[in-house]
Amino acid sequence: MSFQKRLSSGEFVVLAEINTPKGVDTSQLLGTALKIKGRVDAVVVPDMDNGIMRMSAFAGGVLMQQQGIEAIIHVYCRDRNRLALQGDMLAAHALGIHNLLVVCGEDIASSDHHNAKSVNDLDELGLLKAIRTLEGGTDLAGLELAGIPNFTTGCTLSSCADDEAFQAELQRAREKVQAGARYVVTPPVFDLVRFEPMLDHLKGLGAPIISTVFLLKSVGVARYIATNEPSSGIDEDLIQRIRKAPDREMECVKIAGEMAAALKQRVQGVKIVTLGWEHKLPSILDCAGL
Repeated sequence: MSFQKRLSSGEFVVLAEINTPKGVDTSQLLGTALKIKGRVDAVVVPDMDNGIMRMSAFAGGVLMQQQGIEAIIHVYCRDRNRLALQGDMLAAHALGIHNLLVVCGEDIASSDHHNAKSVNDLDELGLLKAIRTLEGGTDLAGLELAGIPNFTTGCTLSSCADDEAFQAELQRAREKVQAGARYVVTPPVFDLVRFEPMLDHLKGLGAPIISTVFLLKSVGVARYIATNEPSSGIDEDLIQRIRKAPDREMECVKIAGEMAAALKQRVQGVKIVTLGWEHKLPSILDCAGL
């Protein structure tokens, strides 16, 4: 069953995020993807996340499709103007990529190409409206298309420091859904008790909620997130669980797997993010019983 059909039918979906290489050697990308083929419903391919130059998500998505793995590619406004965005999305559709995730590109200041210039010709809401316009048979200039694409498009929520910020983000998400987003991806969830009140609000958006499960990797990573993102929900008990474990890496895998399993009872899907540790994806799926 396709990702779109599982969403529409209310089935639980499992997504795994895999970055493209910084170069042209795709052996690791494909090797990892093939190990989880049949265990995930789609592979999410970021497009130069964190401003790090890599092979484009477009290429990564095509490579997934060639292996019989459904792909979801990120689309940003940071690096392309409206002509390039429309052209790339039409090309992606023609090559079999029918799933998009509209995301907010990180500030170019943190890029490995810090002298690059941001574009931001459109914002996320404008990009969602552009996708809907293409699906209506015209481009943003009002000119008719020769063949009409049909995408399953999602949007993301940003992390929020307090309730006021969350309410503002919730309103933006509501506007994105109205503009055509058919599913919503949350920030990483580390604390279910903290997440439950948010989820009650998110369910009111009228779109499937897919929660991000993030592999912490180490005590250092957990403490960094807890310090720099207090709203993350990472507490000292979780940090100490990792620190005291005889095998810390495996404990991090177990934590991610437990979270994915717990979220299955609460949301319509999970997106597992490992940031360079994609080789751990099979173990996380094992721990989650997925």
